[in-house]
Amino acid sequence: VQLQAYGGGLVQTGNCLRLACAVSGLRITNYVIGWFRQIPGKEREFVAATRGNTKYRDSVKGRFTISRDSAKNMVFLQMNSLKPEDTADYYCAAGTAIFSNWSVERAYTYWGQGTLVTVSS
Repeated sequence: VQLQAYGGGLVQTGNCLRLACAVSGLRITNYVIGWFRQIPGKEREFVAATRGNTKYRDSVKGRFTISRDSAKNMVFLQMNSLKPEDTADYYCAAGTAIFSNWSVERAYTYWGQGTLVTVSS
């Protein structure tokens, strides 16, 4: 199983980015795919997840949208109205957790490498 996250970059406050997670070795329709982010020196935190339905952390609701393309076996994170506090390494992950555990890092089995998002003020 491999998950590859890409699409990060340097943007100014208020701009947008679209992250992509390419998944191989499993069908995303059978798993919950989540996005997490981590600032160096801090714990990894949940951002969003989907298994058809969706879940978001409060601070990104209304700004971020998670979606999936089952035919391409990919999951996307559209990030609008970016803020400096969104700066982090973003990771995608796959797991089989129930909905109430989607925000829990240990509920995910497979992880990709991070893609860095930097939002300048």
